[in-house]
Amino acid sequence: MSGTKCLQFFYIFVNLFKKNLVTKDTETYFAEGCGRCKLGGTPACKVHTWAIELQLLRAVLLDCGLVEESKWGMPCYTFNGNNIAMLAALKDFCSIGFFKGALLHDEKGLLVRAGENTQASRQLRFTSPEQVNKLEETLRSMIFEAIEVEKAGIRVQLKSADEYEVPEEFRNRMEQMPALKEAFHALTPGRRRGYLIHFSGAKQAKTRETRIDKCIPAILSGKGLNE
Repeated sequence: MSGTKCLQFFYIFVNLFKKNLVTKDTETYFAEGCGRCKLGGTPACKVHTWAIELQLLRAVLLDCGLVEESKWGMPCYTFNGNNIAMLAALKDFCSIGFFKGALLHDEKGLLVRAGENTQASRQLRFTSPEQVNKLEETLRSMIFEAIEVEKAGIRVQLKSADEYEVPEEFRNRMEQMPALKEAFHALTPGRRRGYLIHFSGAKQAKTRETRIDKCIPAILSGKGLNE
């Protein structure tokens, strides 16, 4: 077996191992975290920092008629099988992320982008139980509006994957690994776009190379950046 083939199988094995560690149900998430980092299952996991806020937000989402599921290790809330919102716990805040938040009315300017390249999703961030209670009615309005957006089948007009520049480091890696090039171009446009944004977001070449190496297993497995 060639060195390239061995490397490809190694990346696939590592990816499968990591996926087995990701939380598969919401109760485990609220008790131990998403399992995507070494802090999962420890007191340092961020779900413990925002435990009260997350439970308050969870109650509102469920009271609005959404179905709770576990996706990507996180609590995801759906309507008729379609993603509406997702809970997350980070260092400085916890949040509800609306998948089509860019389409929601936000007169108070509460919704924020997770990153400068974020197109469709928007976050509503919280840092205290009092803030959750204060914004509950606004949050409910946003949830119901998000449901109506989904019912109407409205889509966010996204920038095409072909409009993003492919970093030189990734072009070189695909030339070195034909299987990687084939797997990348077989991905859906959204998945390709996610990877290119992620790679290009690093200012230093070394960091871009590190990000690429970490993502190779998922690309070879036909997965997106956060799957």
